Amino acid sequence: MSALADEQLSEILRRIEARTPAPASGSAAAVVCATAAALAGMVAAYQGEAPAGVAAGERAAALRLRALALAQQDISSYAPVLEALRLPQAAAGRDAQLARALAAAAEVPLQIAEAAAEAAELAAELAQGASRHALGDAATAATLAEAACRAAVLLVEVNLRGAGEDERLIRAAALARRAAAARAGALALACG
Repeated sequence: MSALADEQLSEILRRIEARTPAPASGSAAAVVCATAAALAGMVAAYQGEAPAGVAAGERAAALRLRALALAQQDISSYAPVLEALRLPQAAAGRDAQLARALAAAAEVPLQIAEAAAEAAELAAELAQGASRHALGDAATAATLAEAACRAAVLLVEVNLRGAGEDERLIRAAALARRAAAARAGALALACG
């Protein structure tokens, strides 16, 4: 099967809606993050050839590529969970194997949340210098990035539920707060 990033949007959406375990929520969040980064890149492009605009455009492009790579990684990251779930309930070590697989499956969504929080912050920064015509795009980028971050954080929380204390839960919550603050800042500029 081809890489998700190489497929047309209609095919990506068809694959997500199919009755298969992947791609699913994590990949969808990563694709939304990539879309937010692309919008931020467009806003940066409209800010001209100034070094800050060029640097912001490069950051946006890097985030877009990172998010697309994470969308692909998410497809295989849940496979060990499914493998553990297929074991008979009474199989020796099944619960421990499932717990390990879920803990490992939290890693890619955490990385998606990190990329999305960074994309939201970039969009909020770009909103500060955006023209009236690009301000809505910057605010939309921040809003999409925050949604992608929150969705990815939810997956981290679901995968780590019952795992006891895990510092990734604290990191995930902090990322959600960062993305929400960035979105609020961009919306205040756009709507204020």
